[in-house]
Amino acid sequence: MNALRSDQYAPVYVLCGEEPYYTDQVYDFVASHALDEMAREFDQQVVYGRDLAGADIAPIIGAARGFAMMGGRKVLIVREAQAVKKWDAFAAYLDNMMPQTVLVICYNGKPDKRQGVWKKAAEHPQVMWLQSDKLRDYEVERWINAYIADFNSNQAALNRQSPITIDPRVAPILADHLGTDLSAIVGALYKLIDGRPEGVNTIDAALVERNIGISKDYNIMELQSALIQGDVVKANTITRYFASSKDHPMIREMAPLFTFFSNLLMYHYMPDKSKANVAKELGINPYFVRDYETAARRYPAGKTFLIIGYLRETDARLKGINNPSAKDADLWKELIYRIMH
Repeated sequence: MNALRSDQYAPVYVLCGEEPYYTDQVYDFVASHALDEMAREFDQQVVYGRDLAGADIAPIIGAARGFAMMGGRKVLIVREAQAVKKWDAFAAYLDNMMPQTVLVICYNGKPDKRQGVWKKAAEHPQVMWLQSDKLRDYEVERWINAYIADFNSNQAALNRQSPITIDPRVAPILADHLGTDLSAIVGALYKLIDGRPEGVNTIDAALVERNIGISKDYNIMELQSALIQGDVVKANTITRYFASSKDHPMIREMAPLFTFFSNLLMYHYMPDKSKANVAKELGINPYFVRDYETAARRYPAGKTFLIIGYLRETDARLKGINNPSAKDADLWKELIYRIMH
């Protein structure tokens, strides 16, 4: 993106992967900025892979070898390129690319780099290859914090507003509720940033509830806190709420609990339990180290090991294994009892 903003375009872009957030940014920029409005009328073409005769890229490559009608840059964009079956012409084009042409291949999914054409494209020094993969569940919280830090950096560069901070307990709540869709996450963060009252620079649980609709009292972090503190009533109240809400499927809400208790088992066997080392080894915000300190006193290593087993067993039952009829409310009630007794 820095190169594009400096008007430095590669002759070929391969934008691929299962997460469209980053690839769409590159596509949108090229489509909007590579040519001025008048030149776009004559020298920019967007086609869809499914519309190519014989699913062959050859007509686009033929156009790529031609000169721009306006005498400058030419832009060709192939959307949904995974529908293309014949890539021989593209492979040949990689040997002799036209410097005035910008060819953008937008491929939903992952091209098979074992195939000669994609191996050649991925290794070509003049091809800008961007493969954007889905975030893992455990990466979302870190990504949210990094996004806020990047936002603050951009604002500082423009001499705008005070830095925004995010309550350490809010990022896990957002990660749990929004999943791994980066476009949805960014949309929610913009709602939070734009929805702050004047003079408020912290994104906290109350702001999230008001702007996103995620309850500050009934969320996975509050359930985890109840388990850490041994608050049976609160834990059961939250899980009853989860069971009655389509926004809190049990199989999703258990994933953070599994991560927490797996980390807790690791914590038990750490020779160095200093705050800095625990945060580093577990890959967590130092703010949460005290949760592990408290939980370790309530759940010894042996009990923690059993809890991980309970979570695995419940996950299997949610998927229909040894569970002919139990509903989420029943499974939650049983799981919370086994964890806390």
